Amino acid sequence: MTDDLAAVAALHDPVRRVLYDYVAAQGRAVGRNEAAEQAGISRTLAAFHLDKLAEAGLLEVDFMRLTEARPGPGGGRPAKVYRRGTIARTVTLPHRDYEQLAALLAEAVHDTAADDRAVAAAGVAGARLHEPGAWLATLRARGYEPYVDGARVRLRNCPFRQVAQAQPLLVCSMNLALCQGIAGGDATAELDPRPDECCVSFSKNKSH
Repeated sequence: MTDDLAAVAALHDPVRRVLYDYVAAQGRAVGRNEAAEQAGISRTLAAFHLDKLAEAGLLEVDFMRLTEARPGPGGGRPAKVYRRGTIARTVTLPHRDYEQLAALLAEAVHDTAADDRAVAAAGVAGARLHEPGAWLATLRARGYEPYVDGARVRLRNCPFRQVAQAQPLLVCSMNLALCQGIAGGDATAELDPRPDECCVSFSKNKSH
């Protein structure tokens, strides 16, 4: 069994799926008590499943103080906490490699100075996906994981992360055009890169 298949198989357990989805949605470290409360299970059972997810590489483990207790002797030990893993997992049977193809095409587009046409095509593709008032649902369905941060809507996940790392200027410009097309008149998309998140964020238009 490949590492990717083993990792995905770890999510077959419904309790682990609930725990993984919760930790992934927070965008921060989550302790065992918090995860157990959200899943409606005991702390011991939550710890068992969280560690299984970490062994599969789906979560990353760290230790930190979760209370305001003073550091040093008598301040309490750091708690074990979990974040979503950064390694992307892909399972296709039989094997397919669309990521490699996308990287090659992005390189070819850039080399032939066809960036503007690619960005325009992305905007058209996004506009085809636009449904007035449903842009957040569309982004969620396409894996962007939108969340509200004050007056802005940010995207916790970049679906094009691997290709964007190889061709950031082209792919991020295409992604911006795609996102603006999806949002339509409901929101304005801007390039707003943040560590480990999508490079696009939105401001909602006042009429929506």
